[in-house]
Amino acid sequence: MPHAPLTPFDQQVLDMIEHSPVGAVPRTPTYDESLKRLQAAQQAYHSSDYKDGYVTARTLAKLPVFVAAGLLELDSHPEDHSKLEANNSVFDRYVASLPAALRPKAEALRLQVSGKAIHHRPKAGGVTVRDPLHSLFLVPGAGPQPGLPGNYLRGTIDEFHDAAHVLRWRIQVMDSDTDASVCLLDSLPEALVRLRELLDCVPFHLSELEALGFELH
Repeated sequence: MPHAPLTPFDQQVLDMIEHSPVGAVPRTPTYDESLKRLQAAQQAYHSSDYKDGYVTARTLAKLPVFVAAGLLELDSHPEDHSKLEANNSVFDRYVASLPAALRPKAEALRLQVSGKAIHHRPKAGGVTVRDPLHSLFLVPGAGPQPGLPGNYLRGTIDEFHDAAHVLRWRIQVMDSDTDASVCLLDSLPEALVRLRELLDCVPFHLSELEALGFELH
């Protein structure tokens, strides 16, 4: 996603953010104008960890992405989810990557983010039916509201039946419970292609995902 060129002063502000332990810069009109330009260029975002702090896109670009092992290969065996990494395991890896001071705050969000464990339920007659796909991923980025500790957005890829009872797939990326970018696809291969495109774009602001066919809700 293209970004506007930055002035030498704006580059200095990015450096200042990165060298501050809380992502702070002086609150003067000159710095405030620079921050507005950097945010418009998607080069600086409000920090989810420090009030009035910022984080740079180049810092976020160094952070890992957390996607369930086996998910991106699922289109080769769409009915076999047995090797797909569980949401709680994905969340474990995310928590382990955080600085120690941020881990308790992340752990407090575990149930909200990763949900309860899914158990396969047999139908009458002993035929086992798998649950619909619902897989968690976590990516560095920002939204209108603060995201997860460490400046992460949470996302899911879900399998569902729409109002016309047609099987579809949904990818959604969220900051908090308030804002989400959502994309609906007609097949699992299409959904996984879109997910790969999404992962190639990190870090990003939720508003940038319109270019990939997402709608901000």
